[in-house]
Amino acid sequence: MSMLTPPGMGGKYRITGAKYPRMRPPRHRRRIVLAAIAGVVALGLVGWGTVQLVDVFTADDGTGTKTATASDRNRTPSCKPSPSAVAAKTLPKPAQIKVNVYNATPRAGLAKSTADELKKRGFLIGKVGNAPAAFDKKIPGTGILLGAPTAADGSLAVLGAQLKGAKPQHDARETKDVDLLLGTAFKTLNVRKEADRTLAVLARPAPGDPC
Repeated sequence: MSMLTPPGMGGKYRITGAKYPRMRPPRHRRRIVLAAIAGVVALGLVGWGTVQLVDVFTADDGTGTKTATASDRNRTPSCKPSPSAVAAKTLPKPAQIKVNVYNATPRAGLAKSTADELKKRGFLIGKVGNAPAAFDKKIPGTGILLGAPTAADGSLAVLGAQLKGAKPQHDARETKDVDLLLGTAFKTLNVRKEADRTLAVLARPAPGDPC
């Protein structure tokens, strides 16, 4: 250690100058300041680059607004059905439906009593009697609803609300009347309130395709 080094400094400071010893620390603080400045510059460059990337993927149409790029257009749109996309199903009124009631069971008078109840509910009643030979005592369920293909979503649906479990079928008729063939499992028509609730559900608006 030099004799000019103050006691206890351990060589950490050095003496400069000719008159009075001046002490200065090493240049570690300068390095820290330079490193901090470099870090700030690097963060600024990263931020600038991000802005440039955003500009690349959006295009200005000349009006000051950004237009969607190809990647934006390829995204699946989040569609919602508009009010015009839904509509209530129009069902015919019972008074517009003519029903022929046929008994395919061994129980006498079943077609007549069922026809009378349907008449109370507003249906028009046509023929009433025993089922044709093709169906007589050959319907194991509650019944069959028979009509033209065009009656599937109309008359047959309204009549089907009156009889739980009845199966709709189509034939080649061109008339608008429908047949109710009572099967061996038939006991009684649905309670009128229950039938009305079923019709209300059938008439509810159905959601359309949102896209």
